[in-house]
Amino acid sequence: MDTLPVVLVTGAAQRIGREISLHLATHGWCVAVHYRNSGAAASQTVAAIRKAGGVAMAFAADLADEAACNALLPAVLEGFGRVDAVVNNASLFEYDDVASFSAARMEAHWRANTMPAILLARALHGLMSHGPLGAQGCVVNILDQKLWNPNPDYFSYTLSKAALEAATTLLAQALAPRVRVCGVAPGVTMLSGAMSGSEFNASHSMTPLGRSSSPADVARAVHYLLEAQAVTGTTLLVDGGQHLHA
Repeated sequence: MDTLPVVLVTGAAQRIGREISLHLATHGWCVAVHYRNSGAAASQTVAAIRKAGGVAMAFAADLADEAACNALLPAVLEGFGRVDAVVNNASLFEYDDVASFSAARMEAHWRANTMPAILLARALHGLMSHGPLGAQGCVVNILDQKLWNPNPDYFSYTLSKAALEAATTLLAQALAPRVRVCGVAPGVTMLSGAMSGSEFNASHSMTPLGRSSSPADVARAVHYLLEAQAVTGTTLLVDGGQHLHA
């Protein structure tokens, strides 16, 4: 096991995080499946990976808690013996707008969507700096195409993702050459929030390519960036061209 690369995927128990984990596990990665409250779903994801011949373990942490976030990568290192990459997928997605905005809503989104990604990237850099000469890690931050096609709904969520997009650039500069930092910005990918099935279908098809992203599309983009050794500080928009409607 210690000869295979290890990736920590946050929010990996369900939805896009699960798809990313399953995809990477079938392409030679050991997967640390992070979850907060979805222990049963995380166990199912780990079981699915193992059934397919992959290697996975589940790790619980409330990433909004700074101490718990800082303890996560050391726990993964203890479990696997190495850590090579982090996919920051876990996200809080709660509705507000300018009228309902509050400091508490903004802080909740910041602590869930922005702070953990920075702390985990810094922790990975610390591991790589003490590793073999030439060892290089990678961080992939899951963003959102709405940063390139903005509207003022989900106001605090959008601000937290905008901060994460800026952090992606800054971290790529600060952590090179030991750690590459990239982003993937999906379009309308899964039913979420208050969106109905018909609204999802309409939004998903309203792109230049006639379809937005699927979880599998996002997983393939993450996989590419994890192994693209000449790529850092950039974001792949995986949205069927949805951002071109801005």
